[in-house]
Amino acid sequence: MTPQNPSDDSRWSDLDRPPLNAAALRRALVSEKGLYCDIEVVQRTGSTNSDLAALAAAGDADEGAVLVAEEQTAGRGRLDRRWTAPPRSGLFFSVLLKPTEVPVARWGWLPLLTGVAVATGLSRAAGVDTALKWPNDLLVTVGGEERKAGGILAERAGDDGVVIGVGINVTLRADELPVPQAGSLALAGALGTDRDPLLRAVLRSLEDWYGRWRAARGDASACGLQETYTAGCATLGRVVRAELPGDRSVVGKAVALDGDGRLIIVTEDGVQEPVGAGDIVHLRPA
Repeated sequence: MTPQNPSDDSRWSDLDRPPLNAAALRRALVSEKGLYCDIEVVQRTGSTNSDLAALAAAGDADEGAVLVAEEQTAGRGRLDRRWTAPPRSGLFFSVLLKPTEVPVARWGWLPLLTGVAVATGLSRAAGVDTALKWPNDLLVTVGGEERKAGGILAERAGDDGVVIGVGINVTLRADELPVPQAGSLALAGALGTDRDPLLRAVLRSLEDWYGRWRAARGDASACGLQETYTAGCATLGRVVRAELPGDRSVVGKAVALDGDGRLIIVTEDGVQEPVGAGDIVHLRPA
């Protein structure tokens, strides 16, 4: 993972958006006994998830490798949705994890774990209230309205790995929003938008939660993950529509998460529907 070398003009073309300091990030986060083995920052790439997955497949990335891009040109969300933003306006990064001691059946908690870690890290470092929309969105409040400011994408990498991709809008301005429902930390009144401390806080939080979850062999209840996610989840208690694979949908009240991280929806008929994958639409405020 070799960073590109853009000109000084391109690095400092927007003084409100200084570049990340890769050397400082490595000094702060990479250690022999810690999770992170390498942190690389590239100026521009298609998708950090695709790049890191390819490196893992080639045997060129170990667990704890982190790839950060100042700009993604082909960033992907769930269902192959595009994720684009101006250079240096957010945090766009991927982490390679290899939870080999955790049963694969419990790996579905990793996107939810990452959501808790991101929300916790941003709350500490940015002083902004965040909420989690099941399964992988980070919500902030802008002008009294709930807006999406970040997303998480987990993808398998070989037999023993998972690449977790995170995208967070940090300094995105109102006229730069890709859709009206989008938001950013700055628009939500964040106390700090310096991306270096924000990234450090998020990665430290991820290391902490991942360590707890691994020590519990993926038992989300035992390590406190299930309780913490439930407390911060904006989807629970709402009437939602779940768009499921196969062009099926379920409408009902989201009441709980089960031990596998699935969303339990109770329909008007009182039927409990566990949803493990799908698109969730919040139909009315909590």
